Amino acid sequence: MSKFPLWKYLLILGAVVISFLYTIPNFYGEVPAIQISSLRSSVIISDDTINAITQNLQKSGLNPTGEVFDGKTLKFKFTNTDIQLKARDLIQQTLGDNYVVALNLISATPDWMSNINASPMFLGLDLRGGVHFLLEVDMDAAVKKTMNKYVGDIRRDLRNNQIRYGSVAVDNDSSILIQLRDVVTVNQSIQQLSKDFPKLSTSIEGTNIRVTISQDEMQVIKEAAVKQNILTLHNRVNELGVAEPIIQQQGPDRIVVELPGVQDTARAKDILGRTATLEVRMVDDDATALSQAQSGNVPSNDQLLDEVNNDGSSSKILVKNDVELTGDNINDAQAGFDENGSPSVNISLDSTGAAIFKQVTGDNIGKRMAMVLVDHGKSQVVTAPVIRSQIGGGQVQISGAMSVQDANDVSLLLRSGSLAAPMNIIEERTVGPSLGEENITKGFHSVLWGFIAISIFMCIYYRVFGVISVISLGVNLLLLVAILSMLQATLTLPGIAAIALALGMAIDSNVLINERIREELRNGQKPHTAIESGYEHAWATILDSNITTLIAGLALLAFGSGPVKGFAVVHCLGILTSMFSAVLVSRGITGLLYANRRIKKLPI
Repeated sequence: MSKFPLWKYLLILGAVVISFLYTIPNFYGEVPAIQISSLRSSVIISDDTINAITQNLQKSGLNPTGEVFDGKTLKFKFTNTDIQLKARDLIQQTLGDNYVVALNLISATPDWMSNINASPMFLGLDLRGGVHFLLEVDMDAAVKKTMNKYVGDIRRDLRNNQIRYGSVAVDNDSSILIQLRDVVTVNQSIQQLSKDFPKLSTSIEGTNIRVTISQDEMQVIKEAAVKQNILTLHNRVNELGVAEPIIQQQGPDRIVVELPGVQDTARAKDILGRTATLEVRMVDDDATALSQAQSGNVPSNDQLLDEVNNDGSSSKILVKNDVELTGDNINDAQAGFDENGSPSVNISLDSTGAAIFKQVTGDNIGKRMAMVLVDHGKSQVVTAPVIRSQIGGGQVQISGAMSVQDANDVSLLLRSGSLAAPMNIIEERTVGPSLGEENITKGFHSVLWGFIAISIFMCIYYRVFGVISVISLGVNLLLLVAILSMLQATLTLPGIAAIALALGMAIDSNVLINERIREELRNGQKPHTAIESGYEHAWATILDSNITTLIAGLALLAFGSGPVKGFAVVHCLGILTSMFSAVLVSRGITGLLYANRRIKKLPI
């Protein structure tokens, strides 16, 4: 047999060294930390900000053990949770309300390793602790919200094209009824609606037009609602400072949210479940109509809502049902203060929203406009100012009886996007840190003792070639963990099970090689020839068996979800690393030991 060329040995050595560097961070553990991020795009975390925080911490004896700054988020490391909690309160007092100061856990990896992106794997909910939610999207509400949006769009379209109409309203939550004055207007409206709303179906009922949505379009609306809710949840979770959350669809109308390491589960639950969005409506200032509404006779086109006054009390206000503008047209929302020093939410609209707001304010000078905040299914008027002039530019400020925390929460929800439909939490599960630590210990021991048991068996049964197999198995494990760390994968209990399975499958390849070598020796081949033939003939069998197993793993990856997909990722990577270690590494070690030696008998 011949030795490998030098470049192959350098390849193996380089793979082992790099794998060692990227595996080591997983053993440093995590330390308590404070994560700081800006609430406003105009407020940045500068060097002066970092120095001010550091000086205040040192004066109070709360010395951080390190800091990490990526340009947007600043993290301070501390030795224990007691110091972490005290530091959180001090930093919040130092920075004020323009920053989010959150508790977190980050890796204790040395800075020089972090500089080469050598970071540990993220730990899943079952290993790190945290909270699990199963949310169900209210599909009927999603369809109703879309219908209301179409009502506003149709009304504006008819008005822009100077088509007079009686009313435009949702009829039985399944269609939109447009009341017109004559047949000529009906025909004119049909042509205009067919041109501007090709996805909607129209039919004539006397001097009325009924607008409906097809079943295919209805399905598209429902699917889009789930996707928008997932995107919105991602934005909200990022604002909470959660590291590596899991947010994914389960079935047609359910969403799984897992937040590993979350300590403030009550606020997380509140932020995730809130459906806060903004609606701009006109106020019905008819005193007679308001009096009748307060006595229980609310006009069909109006809604009686609560308006919160500055002294904390509330009064009734009559608001039209027609929604002129929604939170879907919001680009940004930031907490701030109005001219009186009261907390406010400053909103930037997109181009469509700015154009709509300019038209609405221009057409209703002298009338009152209500800013309605819809949250937890309840509508409440935050402010209802009189329109003094046409407002352009897309900049809107809402203020009223709200605290600084309320302004921060509302701006967070509006900034991260409104939910397409409300969601109900149908399952909630909390995993404590102690249980997660116990799972890590048990998972580590299962892999360790499995490795030891395999090693003992291989060394006894195959002697020196068994030792070579164990070394290649160790390299396989090193490669697998390193690749998972490089990919910043999330490790869960199924992932640990896949690692243990990968060890068993990897040793199968070595067993095939060793048995093939023994078979060649029994057939009378010389030791060197037996080794060469054993590796050569076993390769085809190893390749076939691993490809078929890889196909099954890819099927799990493509069609599985959650824990199944996590298992499949580790399983597929384990197959690839086992082929490298079992053939290349094992073959290289064998060549170093026996290529230049005269041997009469192999220790196999």
